[in-house]
Amino acid sequence: MTNQELSKLLEELIALPVETEWVEFKMGKGCITDEQIGEYISAMSNGAAIANKPFGYFIWGVEDSSHTVKGTNFTFINAKHGGNQDLELFLCANLQPKIHFEIFEFDYQGKHIVLLLIPAAKGEPIYFRKTPYIRIGSNKTNLLHFPDRMRAIYNSQKDWSATIVENASLTDLDHDAIRVARVKYKELNTNKNYYEQIDKWSDAQFLDKAKITINGKITNTAILLLGKEESTHYLLPSIAELTWKLDTEEKTYEHFAPPFLLTTTYLMQRIRNIKYKFFPDNELLAITVDKYDTRSILEALHNCIAHQDYSLNSRILVTEQVDKLIFTNTGNFFEGRPEDYSFGKKTPTKYRNPWLATAMVNLGMIDRLGYGIHSLCVSQRNRYFPMPDYDLSQSNKVILTIYGQSIDENYSKILIQRGDLSLQEVINLDRIQKHLEITEHAASKLRKEKLIEGRRPNYFIGAKISQVTGQKATYTKNKGLDKQYYLDLILKSIKQHKTVTRKDIDELLWKKLPDIYNDTQKKTKINNLISELRKKQKIINKGTSTAPRWEIY
Repeated sequence: MTNQELSKLLEELIALPVETEWVEFKMGKGCITDEQIGEYISAMSNGAAIANKPFGYFIWGVEDSSHTVKGTNFTFINAKHGGNQDLELFLCANLQPKIHFEIFEFDYQGKHIVLLLIPAAKGEPIYFRKTPYIRIGSNKTNLLHFPDRMRAIYNSQKDWSATIVENASLTDLDHDAIRVARVKYKELNTNKNYYEQIDKWSDAQFLDKAKITINGKITNTAILLLGKEESTHYLLPSIAELTWKLDTEEKTYEHFAPPFLLTTTYLMQRIRNIKYKFFPDNELLAITVDKYDTRSILEALHNCIAHQDYSLNSRILVTEQVDKLIFTNTGNFFEGRPEDYSFGKKTPTKYRNPWLATAMVNLGMIDRLGYGIHSLCVSQRNRYFPMPDYDLSQSNKVILTIYGQSIDENYSKILIQRGDLSLQEVINLDRIQKHLEITEHAASKLRKEKLIEGRRPNYFIGAKISQVTGQKATYTKNKGLDKQYYLDLILKSIKQHKTVTRKDIDELLWKKLPDIYNDTQKKTKINNLISELRKKQKIINKGTSTAPRWEIY
């Protein structure tokens, strides 16, 4: 790897959350023993396997708590163990099974960095001195204490969905589901030379052709997609179940078993997909859209089925709230990050359940090229709703939220008014309405378009858009009033009351300051206003520093 490639990799890693199972930062060699380095290599390799990452990383020269690059005086290449044995040789001799980690030493902005590139464990955990390690939160610990994570590593090279169900037969599959599957398969293969033969195939031939069964044998995939409800016992202890949960003023739920080819539609029909109205300013007619796009619901649900980690023995949950749908499935996000797929340019190279994913593609349930997340984003944009959110903060769980209501009406009105905005601009505006960070470059582009104002991280809707959408009051509350207004208000209050305390000034200005300020920012703003009046000799403190009493100078 070149110095430029290593620098780019380092920037990506320091941008990660503070606690990551497959990345470890240290400052210098003195804070860690040779044995602990070996334990961390084991932990990073095992953590990468569980998180479905190709590599783990151990880096010296970065502060762990803040991810600030400070550099290190440690050099790995010439390091010795016990005074005479090469450190690399010592580590390799005690790692089982053998893995080939690579050592890179390079300069980043004039600071020396040491980086170990550690391959993910494959099919079995990596041990150091007969103990496998894992990173749990901020702690390195014995992997043997976490059997679910051990199981995930052992299953990492196994396709659960292609497993043959030895005692099952075609009689365990649902006849209607097979009929619908054949129709779906035909719809996707109209240009194939065997199209006219599809109806003449036997069920066994068709299921093999569609890659649902293997040489006539029933797979876990066949049970999930086409199996009778009573056939799910073949999958135990894995759970084949979808649950719809209504979480509003009314509370209810319903479980849905295979065949998922049919029952995902039944679940979707439980969702209350009413019409939603927007009322653009200066227009007489409301714009009416569906609360949810039915294709998006099925897209999200089918992706949950395709990417579920069935070894974790958990059901897929769809929670319906007043303003959103929340889809929860077990297993880490399998390849890359959700945002990588937002623009429809990334194609996954592998799947958690390859045989299941192939069958679902052949039946038109999912898209092989990874357009699912992109389709969700486009659908939300076209209906003027917030972008979908992915929450990956919980171990072995992916939570997708699809909004069926506005968060900030200004955002929706902007989309109605500005149909020319790119998807990237829409995503950045969505992050602003959700009070999430955007890059300086992205903010600069939005500011140039006069879509936002404010200082990082407190961006808000700009004056131009506020006028277009009729939200001038909101703009004023966010931007605040002229500084002189606040100064005059303090002086007027002191002249009226002769003397005022800091509490009096806080009560006077607090609600008049911009809504986007937090409490600390408001206190700082008031401090600055008082300090300016004092320096200009407009007011004087006749009290103490801890209990001031301000009077006219």
